[in-house]
Amino acid sequence: MRLQASGIAAIDIAGAGGTSWAKVEAHRCDDWREQQVASAFADWGIPTAESLVAVHERLPDMPLVASGGVRNGVDVAKCLALGADLVGLAFPLLSPAAESAQALRDAVWVIRRQLEIAMFCCGRADIARLDASCLRRRTAP
Repeated sequence: MRLQASGIAAIDIAGAGGTSWAKVEAHRCDDWREQQVASAFADWGIPTAESLVAVHERLPDMPLVASGGVRNGVDVAKCLALGADLVGLAFPLLSPAAESAQALRDAVWVIRRQLEIAMFCCGRADIARLDASCLRRRTAP
């Protein structure tokens, strides 16, 4: 692939579902017409999970970072199972970080515990063993 040949060391897949920069632009703009233009793109993009699967299929050996809409340890587990090597998340940590160092530590503890339980539910003892076989689509009863 041309991307790998160009010397790229890793790819950060920040898919739709996290910060909407179109919404940010709409909010910061003074011109109501430009606000309308930006607002039309508020939900534009490909969700992180879908993007991650597509890139991982095409570039299975490329290190991938998944971010965008990651809210908890279960989301972290899903990203890792879909091929991410690292997962980035900000939203669930911003408020606690603004509150106190202890609130931030507590939030990280919760995310880590959620990840540990997700791994247990998948029957995996370590992160490296998470894979797509852990994921099941829910079907309506």
